[in-house]
Amino acid sequence: MALASIMPQYFAPPYFGNEGDYGKGLFGREQFKAMSARLSGLNFGVDMTGDARFNLTRLATLLEEVHESLTGVVIENLNWLKFIDRCDRKGTLFYLDPPYFGNESDYGRSLFARDQFALMAERLWLLKGKFILSLNDRPKVREVFSVFRIREVQLTYSVAGSEGVPAKELIISER
Repeated sequence: MALASIMPQYFAPPYFGNEGDYGKGLFGREQFKAMSARLSGLNFGVDMTGDARFNLTRLATLLEEVHESLTGVVIENLNWLKFIDRCDRKGTLFYLDPPYFGNESDYGRSLFARDQFALMAERLWLLKGKFILSLNDRPKVREVFSVFRIREVQLTYSVAGSEGVPAKELIISER
């Protein structure tokens, strides 16, 4: 089964940290290969009191690890609809992670508009492959995607290690 991931708001650069940083994240050593950044409003924090996190002596090793993990990966730069139209076939699993409903402009005003949710539901109805879609739990989301299987999950939204707040999200999949 092929896996196609649609997350237009993110890209995944390698993480060049100190050796001791590996394994500290939620996903351990592999996390450094999956850091994300916003396409609009790129901001990078700087700590003027500590050492630089970039370790030149590890660069060759890190690049080799990233190279190995991306072997066989094709990276497309298409909007979600063109991507689905291009890749849709039996045996393909699409993972869709659009901006949260009500937060469509968080990643740039022209990247995803609210009317795209209804268009997404229409296109997913015609899908030859399968899909998993994750969205925040809002009445309008439940309405727009009501023809599909909707599963509610409890989780915690947190930022930078804060305690966070309880939240609900929806995992939506084919009928």
